[in-house]
Amino acid sequence: MSMYKYIQETFQNEYKERSQEYKERLARWADEPVVKRIDKPTNIARARKLGYKDKQGVIVVRVRVDGGKTKRERFDGGRKPSKSGRFYSRHKSLRMIAEERANREYRNCEVVNSYFVGSRSNTKYYEVILVDRNHPAIINDKFYSQIIRRKGRAFRGLTSAGRKVRGLLA
Repeated sequence: MSMYKYIQETFQNEYKERSQEYKERLARWADEPVVKRIDKPTNIARARKLGYKDKQGVIVVRVRVDGGKTKRERFDGGRKPSKSGRFYSRHKSLRMIAEERANREYRNCEVVNSYFVGSRSNTKYYEVILVDRNHPAIINDKFYSQIIRRKGRAFRGLTSAGRKVRGLLA
């Protein structure tokens, strides 16, 4: 087996067993801001599969998203009882919401992809791979130059999370 296969296996076992190290990591992440830039990906094997390269102009951001249904405000006045629902399921996946939050925080970057890194009760954590649109190392890279041509990918459903919602991925 290759090194990345072992790394992926270790990460999956950590998640399944809910090891002490995993719990401590999630507790630390809960105190951090919602969108936080990190030096290296937590799951390097998954990041490499999704397009991460350790070079200038490529950054990784961890995003916290609260799961569950969205709550609509209480309305005033008379309405039919059938229209009085207060909790609605989201039309977007939590992963897509995480990508959009990361893109709003880093406007000069473009979302390459994202992946799940952990969950704690109703909170989920995703790591989003971003590419700086104006960095010379990125402009000359064949792989990333195709990505930076399509501005606002996360908001238009052009990342893999968005394509899934649009029904373009199996």
